[in-house]
Formats: sequence, structure tokens, C-alpha cells
Amino acid sequence: MHEPYRLTDNPWFWALLFAVMSLVGIGLIAPKFDVRQRQIEGRFLGRQQAADERARRSAGLEPVDLAEQARDRDAVAPKRIVPLWTLATLAALAAGGSGYMLRREILASRK
Repeated sequence: MHEPYRLTDNPWFWALLFAVMSLVGIGLIAPKFDVRQRQIEGRFLGRQQAADERARRSAGLEPVDLAEQARDRDAVAPKRIVPLWTLATLAALAAGGSGYMLRREILASRK
């Protein structure tokens, strides 16, 4: 005799569930992520500019006012170095692919 098809036994169901939950999680953390990422990238860019300035001074070049550059940089919102849409796109592709595979297996089990 043939066992009834159980959705929870299918690995594509779990892949779809986790991908959709990751999309929900990304949507929930997006505002906080942007604030935190802006801080992290600002510190990174500041350290990078400070290292460049140290190299300029050790080469005997004229010093640059980093505080003025920071004010100018803060006036224009730069693009994120690590945008959240890349992770959201990957999760959406995983959800779409696993949903397609799950549908295929469900239709195949009915035959």
C-alpha cells in the first residue's frame, strides 16, 4: 500500500519555509541594518582616510583637513558598500527555486 504524501517530509518545503522567513527577517531588520551599516562603513572610511593622510604626510605632501572632508562626506549620503538588497535577492531566488521544485514534486506525487 502507498503512504499518503506528507508535505513536511519534503526538503523543498523546508527550503521554501526558511527562505520566506529570511525575507521576513530582512524586512524587519532593514531600518536598523541601514543605521548600523552606515556607522560601520563611516568608521571604515574614516580609518581609510586617516591612513591615506598618514601616508601623505610621511611622503612630505601637504596635510589635508580630515574634519572638513568628513563634514563634506556627511552632507552627501554615500551608497552602502554592503547593500541589503543583495541578501534579499538571494533569499527571493532561493524561495522561488524551492517553491518551483516543491510544486514539481507535489504534482509528480499525485500521478
